[in-house]
Amino acid sequence: MAHTDHQTMRRVLRREIAGTIGLLTDEHDFQAMRRYRSFIFDDHTTYLRQTEAVLKARAAQGGHTTLALFDPEEYAGFCADTGLDPDLPASRARFTAELAATGATVPYDGRPLATLLTALVDEAVRQATWDYAATLLTRLGPCPTCGEDIGRAAFTRASELLVRILDTAPPGDRHLVCSVYGPPDTLVSVLHGDQEPQGDTRLDEAETLEFTSVLALGLATRSPGGLVMRTSAPGATTDRVYGWRLRGGGLEPLTAAEVFDAYCTDVETGDLIPPESGVDYCEPPDLGEEGTPPGHHH
Repeated sequence: MAHTDHQTMRRVLRREIAGTIGLLTDEHDFQAMRRYRSFIFDDHTTYLRQTEAVLKARAAQGGHTTLALFDPEEYAGFCADTGLDPDLPASRARFTAELAATGATVPYDGRPLATLLTALVDEAVRQATWDYAATLLTRLGPCPTCGEDIGRAAFTRASELLVRILDTAPPGDRHLVCSVYGPPDTLVSVLHGDQEPQGDTRLDEAETLEFTSVLALGLATRSPGGLVMRTSAPGATTDRVYGWRLRGGGLEPLTAAEVFDAYCTDVETGDLIPPESGVDYCEPPDLGEEGTPPGHHH
């Protein structure tokens, strides 16, 4: 009886152990791992199929699994820094454990692995964008006039602007895109806001942090850029699209024609994109004093 109780307890404990799987999301990364003899897979398709089978089996047993983005170059560097043999499964497990704490991850929730791979790559891009923007904000240092930390002040202002933008938006789900053009790099951040039944907007905390950081960087460095909002109201026949340009440390409203041009132009190629049906390109609501820079700004 005691032996059975021990087996039961161990089975329960196994269900409570959270696991992480480091995923090679594309063919290039997969081929890079094939140089290790202990990596037994021959093709990426089989690797993904077997990974999904493991994920489904763990979920069926009540286990929780997190997917992490496995980068072979980062793995090689990690092994060099820690003195681990990269051609050992234990070393890959150790690296994956580090990813669970610091890297881009998404939980396995039963959706097809192909869908989750896209979400994982998006999360990695989001995290990298936030890291980059936060680093640049930190490097701005103090204001030579008043001594205030420029990056921190810009982040506070960006947060205030975002609240004002959301408060003045018409009812519905919100989709915001903020673009800040380099040098050295162009940053693009996307923020989704779903309207809850009581009227509040539900935002993802990590998305909000990244979006605010990118907006703050544009404000602080006075880089060219823009912010576009799209709202979709339940039962409405049209979506509303409007926006602002970044100018002088603040936001300047775009005309309806300017919004149309911005929304119907490919950012990378400059080619025209046909306008969507059921979309109203319009001027933004008045943000009041929050939309204009104060007398002394960074």
